[in-house]
Order: sequence, then structure tokens, then C-alpha cells
Amino acid sequence: MTARFIDRVGKGIRDAPRDALVADIAPEHLRGASIGLRQSMDTIGAFVGPSVAIALLWWTLNDYKIVFWVAVIPAFMAVVVVVLAVREPERPPDLRTVKFPLSLTELKRLGSSYWWVVIVAMVFTLARFSEAFLILRANAVGLPISLVPLVLVVMNVVYALSAYPAGVLSDRVNRTTLLIIGFGILVTADLVLEFSSGLVGVTIGVILWGLQLGLTQGLLSTLVADAAPAELRGTAYGVFNLVSGLALLAASITAGTLWDLSGPQATFLAGAAFTLLALIGLVGVRHRIGIAGSV
Repeated sequence: MTARFIDRVGKGIRDAPRDALVADIAPEHLRGASIGLRQSMDTIGAFVGPSVAIALLWWTLNDYKIVFWVAVIPAFMAVVVVVLAVREPERPPDLRTVKFPLSLTELKRLGSSYWWVVIVAMVFTLARFSEAFLILRANAVGLPISLVPLVLVVMNVVYALSAYPAGVLSDRVNRTTLLIIGFGILVTADLVLEFSSGLVGVTIGVILWGLQLGLTQGLLSTLVADAAPAELRGTAYGVFNLVSGLALLAASITAGTLWDLSGPQATFLAGAAFTLLALIGLVGVRHRIGIAGSV
């Protein structure tokens, strides 16, 4: 529990500056592709890492200590790369200096377009509860416990394969149009997972879930970079991640409660309802947050 807490603290510290750095380095006309590539690479690690861990556990007869020692190697390599190879771009001389980025004055400078992105993302995250419920759904329709990790592997493979192409496409078309498609796919995934009674249907739902992640997560991050002033980009990502994290926590608690009270159908139906609400909000403010790209 302590190790997991420290890991999440590390994630909270690194995510905002990482995304801000990618947005600063990437050429503006390739911003969507750059963030999409980062999202795709991150997701590849999300299923390669657990796959290696499963293989090591099998090979070492469940020696967890060896697995964690092996996990130290890529973590150490990442630190070395950041220290020795990553360089921040030169700060433009005309860029305004910010002394207190979390002050009310500076938060107002983030602008209405940015706050609309945050609001839409918050409502959408309420629909995108923990992927653990996909595992529960697969197990409920007959997938053996020994095979349930395959649910996340399939989801993350689809996520990784779709995130970069979605980012590339977002540099050529209106980004909110792609988000609308992604929101629609999540509604479809929820309905498929709600009404499916066999592994084939649940597998289709899991594939659709991974596809909507690829179409939405990188694009939301790109819209944050588009909407926020350059001198407040790190703050913008920090606030965005904070709100999204709290929304995900609330969504998962709500989903678990609905699952216990009324079963999986209620959980996925609620997810579809929240997604429709976010979709309505996105369509309503499309002219305000559709900053980059053209239809």
C-alpha cells in the first residue's frame, strides 16, 4: 500500500511537467501527433510491463522480489535519460514571467476555452470509470480468473494502436469532431458491455473501450495545450490532471456502488448517460474549444 501510494505521488509529480514539455517542444502543426505518440508509447509500456511481470512470475515460480528488482531497471534508465538527454527549449524572451501561477488572477488568465475543456473532460471522466470493471464484467460472463489480465492487454493494445493515428489526424481535422466520435464510441462500448451475455460481446466492448481511449485521451491533452497560455501550460496540465483524477475517483466509487446495488447493467448504463451528457456539452461549446484544425 505504501509502495503504491509513493508510485501515485510520483505520477502526480511527473505527468503535468511531462505533458507541458512535450507541448513546448512539439511544433504547433504537429502537436496532436506528438502528444498522440507520447500517449501510444506510454500505453505500450502499460501492457508490455505487466506481460513481462507475468512471464517472470511463471519463470521464477512466483518470486515477487525478482520481479520488482527487474522493474527497477527501466525505472533507473528513465531517470538517466531525463538527466542526460532531455533538454528544455529556450524560453522565448517575450514570454511573461509568472510568480504565483495558482493565484486567482493567473487562474483567470487560463481563459474560458481552457475551463470548458476541463469541464467537458471532468464530465467525460465520470463516465470513464476504472478499467477494473471491464475485468469484473469479463469474469462475470465466464472468463477464467487466470485469463483476466488479457482484458487489459487487449484494451491497451487497441489503445496504443489508435492513439498516435488519432493524434496525427487531429492535426488535419477539427479536434472536437474527433472527440465527438470518441465519446460516441464510449456510449456504444457501454451499451455493448451492458447487454452482452457472452465473451464475444464483452470482447467487442473491451475493444471499443480501448478505441475510445485512443481517440480521446491524447486529444484532451492537446486541447489543454491549445487553450492555455504558454507561460501557464504546466499549471494548466496540473489543474487538468487534478480535476480528472478526482472525477475518476468519484466515477469508480459510483460505479462500484451501482454494481453492488443493481449489477453491471446499471454501472455501464450510468457510464453511457454521463458520456451523453459530456457529448452534449462538447457539441454545445464546440466553437469555443475547437481551437486547432479545420473541419
